[in-house]
Amino acid sequence: MLTESEPHYRQPLLKTPFHERQRALSQLDSFVPWAGYTTVDAFTSVEQEYFSIRNASSLYDLTPMVKYHVSGPDALRFLNRLVTRDLRKVGPGKVAYAVWCDDAGHLIDDGTVFCIAPNEYRICTAERQLDWFGASAIGFEVEIREVTEEVAALAVQGPSSAKLLRLAGLAGVERLKPFEHGEFRMACAGRGEIALMVSRTGFTGDLGYELWMQPQDAEAVWDALMEVGRTRAVRPIGSKALNMARIEAGFVLPNLDFVSAAHTLYLGTERSPIELGLAWLVDFKKGHFTGRRALLAEVARGPRRQLVGLDIEGTKPAHNAWLYTERAGKQQAGSVTSATWSPTCKRNLALAMVDAPFIALGSTLWAEIYLNRELVWERRMVRARVVERPFFAPARRRATPPADF
Repeated sequence: MLTESEPHYRQPLLKTPFHERQRALSQLDSFVPWAGYTTVDAFTSVEQEYFSIRNASSLYDLTPMVKYHVSGPDALRFLNRLVTRDLRKVGPGKVAYAVWCDDAGHLIDDGTVFCIAPNEYRICTAERQLDWFGASAIGFEVEIREVTEEVAALAVQGPSSAKLLRLAGLAGVERLKPFEHGEFRMACAGRGEIALMVSRTGFTGDLGYELWMQPQDAEAVWDALMEVGRTRAVRPIGSKALNMARIEAGFVLPNLDFVSAAHTLYLGTERSPIELGLAWLVDFKKGHFTGRRALLAEVARGPRRQLVGLDIEGTKPAHNAWLYTERAGKQQAGSVTSATWSPTCKRNLALAMVDAPFIALGSTLWAEIYLNRELVWERRMVRARVVERPFFAPARRRATPPADF
């Protein structure tokens, strides 16, 4: 058995500060790697975990999210040169979702940018970006430091999440507006008061918050929330349930809906923000940023393909399905990148990269779905209609203060 003292080459995946608490609650022993950490894929039942997101409160370990501290006299100038949106509009106490591209306008990655103070920021992203950030910072007086292991993070998501946090002692958390963050203190048994940064952000498209803390405080915060939520149906969740919620919210995920342009092997597999339906994140009026010329040219000619939402007949998710213009399946029109059956929407949903002639709302395509029927594969051609996303956008996700569930 490996111990904490084992060298890293004997135990290549790191453990988050919440690992022991999660291991004790894991009935399926289903773990997957994320950014060098071992993380829970599912604790018990994916369906039960999903419904805790939509009907109560859920806890999700965000610690593996890669985090960078960016500071210095040119921090804002550097970030505004790096990302496609105008961060001058994001002051202290605010958070912005942003993307950054290479010179060809192809997406390197996406993430959230926290403004801590003037010229002091934290960037959170799914994959490590230090090389790209370092190359992009040449000529700027700025310090970029990875702080992933210095910050533990926990997502608290669901319609009763604000009430849960208030019952745990975070007075005033209900006043946070979407994409705002603030400093709070939580009283934890045996630990006294613990300092937290709380942001009203999340990856579920629902009411929710993310808690950022020192690693040594992680277990105490987890215990406090689980104790308060013991009679309120709070449940830890894994990445499978979170993936269902994020598809309903229409959010893109690296390595599923796009591959970073820094990692693609084949020409034509790179994606731009325009193609991914993220044109609203591109501000051509703010001045120069990496990829601006290429994105201007793309907007002028129109995208060749675009990520769209699909409503698919039936109940079988169209995982990795090819899309065709007619039922006979002779002319391809794109492919599905993410798919799920939505228990809340009662619809068969998908995100798909579709060729430009078929991206208009209401367009009809045909999805080629294969089902395994007791070791026998069955092929189905199922009608799919292009619809608006997000598929699920409850008013509570923006209500301030949230309803007191």
